Amino acid sequence: MQLTVRYFAGARAAAGHAEETAPAGRSLDELIDELAARHGERLSVVLKAASFLVDGVACHDRRAPLPAGVTIDVLPPFAGG
Repeated sequence: MQLTVRYFAGARAAAGHAEETAPAGRSLDELIDELAARHGERLSVVLKAASFLVDGVACHDRRAPLPAGVTIDVLPPFAGG
């Protein structure tokens, strides 16, 4: 049972790819810890400042289990106006 993680902008550069899968059933906080451990300090810094969407909706409960089949979008802060 998997979920999909999609990286955008600086998160994509830090992760080294646009998309990957991860096991479902973990919370967003646990997933973030796993991704930081997997990809290192550069992505860890981005994840600390990023926003996260779960199937296109802002995630407000970072401790709720993430079900299989969802897509997590990792959105670093964007510059511009």
